[in-house]
Amino acid sequence: MATKKMNVLVYSGNGSTTESVRHCLYTLRRLLSPTYAVISITGDVIIKEPWTASCALLVFPGGADLGYCRTLNGEGNRRISQYVNRGGSYLGFCAGGYYGTSRCEFEVNDKKMAVVGDRELCFYPGICRGLAFAGFVYHSEAGARAADLKINKAAFSDVLAGLPETFKSYYNGGGVFVDANKLESRGVQTLASYTEDLHVDSGEGSAAVVYKKVGAGHVVLTGPHPEFAPTNLTRTVKLPSYSEAIDLITSTDATRIQFMRMCLQKLGLKVNEEEQAVPSLSRLYLSAHNAADVSVLIRLWRETFTVVDGEEYIKGENDVFHFEKEGGTWGVAELKKAVDVVSDAITGKNKGKEEQEGRGDEKVKEIRERMEYAETSKEDKILDYDKLIKKITPHERSLPSTRETPFFHHDSYYANLAHYHQKCGTDQPTFGKCLLYGEVVTSTNTLLEKNPTLLRNSPTGLTLTATTQIAGRGRGSNVWVAPPGALMFSTILHHSFTLTQSAPIIFVQYLAALAIVRGIHNYAPGYSNLPIKLKWPNDIYAQVPSGKEGEFVKIGGILVHSSYSGSSYDVVTGIGINVANAAPTTSLNALAKREGLKAFQMERLLASILAQFEHLYTSFCCNGFSRDMEGEYYDSWLHTNQIVTLETHDGARARIKGITRDWGLLLAEELGWEDRATGRIIQLQSDSNSFDFFKGLLRRKV
Repeated sequence: MATKKMNVLVYSGNGSTTESVRHCLYTLRRLLSPTYAVISITGDVIIKEPWTASCALLVFPGGADLGYCRTLNGEGNRRISQYVNRGGSYLGFCAGGYYGTSRCEFEVNDKKMAVVGDRELCFYPGICRGLAFAGFVYHSEAGARAADLKINKAAFSDVLAGLPETFKSYYNGGGVFVDANKLESRGVQTLASYTEDLHVDSGEGSAAVVYKKVGAGHVVLTGPHPEFAPTNLTRTVKLPSYSEAIDLITSTDATRIQFMRMCLQKLGLKVNEEEQAVPSLSRLYLSAHNAADVSVLIRLWRETFTVVDGEEYIKGENDVFHFEKEGGTWGVAELKKAVDVVSDAITGKNKGKEEQEGRGDEKVKEIRERMEYAETSKEDKILDYDKLIKKITPHERSLPSTRETPFFHHDSYYANLAHYHQKCGTDQPTFGKCLLYGEVVTSTNTLLEKNPTLLRNSPTGLTLTATTQIAGRGRGSNVWVAPPGALMFSTILHHSFTLTQSAPIIFVQYLAALAIVRGIHNYAPGYSNLPIKLKWPNDIYAQVPSGKEGEFVKIGGILVHSSYSGSSYDVVTGIGINVANAAPTTSLNALAKREGLKAFQMERLLASILAQFEHLYTSFCCNGFSRDMEGEYYDSWLHTNQIVTLETHDGARARIKGITRDWGLLLAEELGWEDRATGRIIQLQSDSNSFDFFKGLLRRKV
């Protein structure tokens, strides 16, 4: 199997600061997306999960490195060190820089501030000493400044002609790498130096940023914060010197960005030639094959509406949704006329008024706060996307035009959906019947799953799809990249509690996996031979078009979330598949091209998968996970008779045999001497283990 290093992991656990993590994510995503998934992780992930095989870069941001020590000393640092020595890359900013040295000496003569001690990683074979500049105050910009840094161009292999010698970098509490010049004989390279007088003795050299090759891997450590973009720094009248510092950093920002680019290249990463700006959120278009169904759905949501300045909103638990009218906004009277029936016109109106009076003040206040945030935020800054109001435009007269949704053709989608449902023989289909589409959304799963009020009042089969996700989610640390060219959607199920014995909810992820395989293979004649496989429990793999026989890489994933509500489970099944983009692994279109087939059409593929999903789910509700389904699942999975090591059972070896049809547990047969079966069968749960099958290991989370 091929495991491509596609993740850039930013530590966000104990010791890190929220702001430093956000600055890291902002800058690294702009320089590395979509080739890499830049995501935050906790200390538990580093200690317990198999993150190393797919990690291209591990990043430690600013904060307080004593928190890093408390969390990771011992096993965590052992795994980090092993990862780097075996070819991984480590990037430490400020506190992350201290943490990667042999010894930290911070404010040695200040009893209240002093942090002194040896460090376990020892990537830099010396001391990081601070403060490089006096005046640091925790949780404050009082000591922040624009540090002047001189680039050591000789340390880089590819330097742009005309690149300035110096630039200004945000600094707040970082150190200097002592005797960096002396340590050149041990492989240390100074990438940038402070040019100003320092507060502490730096020995030979004034190294602000250093590089060292460690084993087969690479390490870059910094004292200042070259990852802090000035657009994300907030001026304050109380600190005029800080405002001046922001101006200075802004004046050399192009050089700062280029320096960051060169550092990432030094670490072995493929870096964008131009920064990738994060696109703005788009409207969500609500449509249905039968336009009247849109009015029915609006009626389901009616009691959750909050009216502000004559406009209709749903204040969800995580997001606020603003409802607009085709060609304009929804007026209260017009909305009621569209969705009310005569029998409840008066009572519904009075009930809504009473609820508005009882609960409206707090909701109105929160909505107004979101409106103010949107008005004062700039698109090129770090944004809290949860705070931005999501606009929904219902289409109750006609489908959205290609002018409104140029990257998704609704006519084609609904025509194909009817065709595939008919082929499956589904009577009165519901999956995909109502569709929410956005060109750019945060996450299709988050918008549904994190807003239970909206979720509970939405029908089974409602599907949300998008062309681009800017805050996509994945299971554990296995976050899937969603570059342009990926098919991303989430579908709602309300699974009756009475079905949980005969049709356990754990199997929904298996049904979704089968639906993807079926949807691809039944897309059109000739596509049934495309080599699509399943990695248990929730990943989609494909054979590398130009690779060796049996070499598979990930092209998609499934994320299922369920919550109990009354008499049913509210389930959101999220699916992401790389259809058209060769990065970061391969794509369905690359497979189709190798077979001489036409490229996949997003609308048609979505329709095909949804029709298969409903067909499987309907059968599952009636018959459970049948032997036919089980056999079909095994035909597509990668693990038949695979031998693994069970770290949960003292390193015992076992052969994978299948999954149980009652609760979807993984079955493994213990092996003894010369890999002979002992007869002992071990069952493992998908939600309590982390899996790295391609290294032959199963690790249990504790």
